[in-house]
Amino acid sequence: MAGRTYMKIGSSRLRLSPPAVLALLYVSMILAGAFLLWLPMSQTGAMRFADALFTATSAVTVTGLVVVDTGADFTVLGQGIIAALIQFGGLGLMVFAVLVLSAFGIPLGMPHKVMLREDLNQATVSDLGKLVRLILLVALACEAVGAVILAFVFIPEFGWAHGSWSAVFHAISAFNNAGFSLYPDSLSAWVAHPVVNLVVPLMFILGGLGFIVVGDVYQKRRWRTLTLHSKLMIFGTFLLIVIGTALFGVLEWHNPVTLGGLEDTGARLWASWFQGVTPRTAGFNTIDTSGMGEAASLMTMVLMVVGGGSTSTAGGVKVTTLIVMILATIAFFRRQPTLHVFGRSLGLEEVLKVMALGTISVVVMFTGLFVMSLTQEGPFLDTCFEVVSAFGTVGLSRGQTGELDGLGRAVIMVIMFLGRVGPLSLGFFLAARTAPRVRYPEAKVYLG
Repeated sequence: MAGRTYMKIGSSRLRLSPPAVLALLYVSMILAGAFLLWLPMSQTGAMRFADALFTATSAVTVTGLVVVDTGADFTVLGQGIIAALIQFGGLGLMVFAVLVLSAFGIPLGMPHKVMLREDLNQATVSDLGKLVRLILLVALACEAVGAVILAFVFIPEFGWAHGSWSAVFHAISAFNNAGFSLYPDSLSAWVAHPVVNLVVPLMFILGGLGFIVVGDVYQKRRWRTLTLHSKLMIFGTFLLIVIGTALFGVLEWHNPVTLGGLEDTGARLWASWFQGVTPRTAGFNTIDTSGMGEAASLMTMVLMVVGGGSTSTAGGVKVTTLIVMILATIAFFRRQPTLHVFGRSLGLEEVLKVMALGTISVVVMFTGLFVMSLTQEGPFLDTCFEVVSAFGTVGLSRGQTGELDGLGRAVIMVIMFLGRVGPLSLGFFLAARTAPRVRYPEAKVYLG
């Protein structure tokens, strides 16, 4: 049956949907990563398996929330395992599966194509091999260039060995929108450094745009010939960056804990730029996030929910989802039966998909927040921030991550997992069968 994958268990076959198989693959990767991080050779001291499990979950879901110090509590081997988990999780496990199959000359069957389609959030299985090659090319090229440039910053400060590894690790973490850093205060030491403030954001912006958009821009290089998806992503990303940067600067300019504590105007502008961009699932920070005011925290949470682009290393509900929601609202008030943007029309299917994605996202976040509020102590804003950051796979925190109890950690891990696998995939998984297409008589329901 199309859209179903069979997993053999003993003499029986268990019918699973592609999203369910992908979920199992991600769970397997998390457990394997946790075991490797728990090994004595991967850590500098005695670490509980629960800490290793949380770290592996955060790495595979490219979130960046941590309960231990990545640079101090893990050896270079452990840090390398985290970087590998970030790479696997950011680019998609099925991408690497296809790469291995191709290396051994094994043809890609339809079940694998269906799973790859789900992992890359594509509508069809055509040209998936070309898309995989594009993803690997873009990712490796961006990470290599980023690592070389960052090496000029880290090597003079830390020496060849540690400086080179720091450049590679942060390049991988940045492009995959993971937010993992080898330093306890993230990148705060370079709050006014032009290279760090340009290279790191540029990498997670490219990773968050999506591989299809990057490839489309590279091939066509003209705005008029770009696809509608690329136009919406570029326009939406630019607008969110401008709004986020400007608002953060205005709201935090005189806050002595964040921008107000910096020495000069240049440093404040750099910090405003970085903090206006990083909530889009990147997770790095150059100021004390816990010191942000309530208004700036709320703005940051909105940006974390929106996230990046489809078929990207970013999480969130996606920029195109927000745009379609706005277009649908405008069309409703204008009494328009269809949505129009950039000379193209969007059908009802896109609107229904956005509604499903939005509904499931709200349910996941509010359920997680409700459970967290039952046992977690501390300001309610910090709890909200933690839940939203986990769902958007961002990694920013107001300092509550390390204070979570067992239930709180479990909830955050589940939310990180759902945020990465995708609320829409969760909806497909819950829908065991596709309803038959039956047209019933229309009726009116009074709303509002």
